[in-house]
Amino acid sequence: MQRRMLISTLLALAAAAAQPAAWAQASADARQALAAGQFTIIAPFPPGGPIDMLARMLSNGLAAQYKQASIVDNRTGANGNIGIEAAKRAKADGHTLLVVPQGNLTINPTLMPKMLHYSVEGDFVPVASLARTANVIAVNPAVPAKNIAELIALAKSKPGTVSYASPGVGSSLHLAGELFGQQAGADFLHVAYKGTPQGLNDVLGGTVPMIIGNLPTLLPHIQSGKLRALAVTDAQRTPELPDVPTLAEAGVKGVALSSWYGVMAPKGTPAPVLAQLQRDITQIFNEPASKAQLQKQGLSVWIVEGPKFGELIRKETAAWAPIIKSRGIEAQ
Repeated sequence: MQRRMLISTLLALAAAAAQPAAWAQASADARQALAAGQFTIIAPFPPGGPIDMLARMLSNGLAAQYKQASIVDNRTGANGNIGIEAAKRAKADGHTLLVVPQGNLTINPTLMPKMLHYSVEGDFVPVASLARTANVIAVNPAVPAKNIAELIALAKSKPGTVSYASPGVGSSLHLAGELFGQQAGADFLHVAYKGTPQGLNDVLGGTVPMIIGNLPTLLPHIQSGKLRALAVTDAQRTPELPDVPTLAEAGVKGVALSSWYGVMAPKGTPAPVLAQLQRDITQIFNEPASKAQLQKQGLSVWIVEGPKFGELIRKETAAWAPIIKSRGIEAQ
């Protein structure tokens, strides 16, 4: 009996000792495979926005890591769906990656199921999230509401007339407004635009009184006094606007929302390659220069890897679905 126990113990120790070596070999093999070809980072939205910036940071980082060419492919159109479909068809070897905002992963599957030619879980594997930013509720300075309580009171006194701009029906910012109104017990009028710049122009001009937007977009106008920030729709205050309360602090619970961006790979990408890419992404985006670049744009590094990132996507999809259905929101 003692002999058998001794042999079992020795075998277990030998297996444990072999694991680091096996892991190191798998990592080396993955790096060798990734170094064997050009990278293509698909950004399904036009140049100039956060998706394009994050895609270029990732592209430049991978090019430096592997001494290989790396390009950003701005494959735009159909609310990002054209680029996502292109990524779906790409070879699953780690050389083609998709940088995408949360809405395409967690909202569109419920909002437009018949219009999508891809499945988030069926056609892609989550690599990692990259960055996040707070959303801000802001008004034109002419609006007679100095805080969230006064804005809610104004909306309740004139139901359906206090409007807010968003970058489109079913966008995360539109749904943030719907959830805000639902939790506040107020009826706000949604005005959809083709993008945030168009809606922002009308709010700055006074045509629309209110906007819910990403911090990077609204911050310069808040700092210049052209917009009045009333609250952030995040779980905590943002360092860029330390005096602006969260909605929870302002008395509206259940609207702790932020905007985030992540990386997906075609389904079938080998697990060792995914693990290596996750290590690369963590290194690239945690470099001081990367953090500084993101901070200038009102973004912060936010890395959630692999299965945990996949679980985040599933949870947010489940959270958005009842809001979309109960409010009767349909893609246009």
